[in-house]
Amino acid sequence: MALPDKYKAVWVSHSSMGDFLKCPRLYYLRNIYKDPKTGRKMNIVTPALSLGVAVHEVLEGLAKFPSDVRLNRNLLDDFEKEWEKVTGEKGGFKSKEEEEDYKKRGIEMIKTVINNPRFLGNKIIKLPQEKMNPNFYLSEDDNLILNGLIDWIEYLPKTDSLHIIDFKTGKNEENEKSLQLPIYLLLCNALQKRKVSKASYWYLDSDKIVEKELPDKDEARRDVMEVAIKVKEAREKGVTGGGFNCPRGEEGCIFCRPFETILNGGGKNVGLGAFNQDLYIV
Repeated sequence: MALPDKYKAVWVSHSSMGDFLKCPRLYYLRNIYKDPKTGRKMNIVTPALSLGVAVHEVLEGLAKFPSDVRLNRNLLDDFEKEWEKVTGEKGGFKSKEEEEDYKKRGIEMIKTVINNPRFLGNKIIKLPQEKMNPNFYLSEDDNLILNGLIDWIEYLPKTDSLHIIDFKTGKNEENEKSLQLPIYLLLCNALQKRKVSKASYWYLDSDKIVEKELPDKDEARRDVMEVAIKVKEAREKGVTGGGFNCPRGEEGCIFCRPFETILNGGGKNVGLGAFNQDLYIV
């Protein structure tokens, strides 16, 4: 039996499936469509997105260093360097005042971590990855690959198990129906041997850690597969076959309309993103 072709596989992730669940048209415009002039995909940059990127880069960057020296980093300096990458219009900021407000929020989050780093000085594990995010075949028969990058995986030596942590920079708590934890659990189970015994969200704005009940692994796989199959079927139908229609019809919805604005010549191109996307503010 021939091995499935990874290059022809449908790759799914928490973000891409989240787009599809919000609106299939959004999924198409952000994950498939390429500008015929540039050959690149597009994305809309917002202040909240830029804040999240800067804070995550600082905290996830700590994983590069050994646990015994990790907390010696000057995190405020690191944040300033990351903020330079998102300052001004390239971060979606429409005024200096707006940018200053978001930057102050980011600084407060970093200070929260400095004052109480919690588990950040403990041993961690990393899932194997090369050029792509950690990934595995969710289904070889359906040629579906699940990929994702977990913010932090703490090693718990007493139980020889793992604690999954996700850093949250938004003000709203994660939806209970989110596929994030099921996806993270599936990735950990597929790509390393230790058991996941704990999962938490760290809401940095309020410095609140919320421990979540781990999903059943079989239910997690079922729930993720259900959405992944819908994504695959939509891609097989394509645009002309109605695979990526907005549920609200031609008028569009709050999720896809901003991207339609760009297709119609609106918005402003503010450069390239980290994944070689054309970035716009709308």
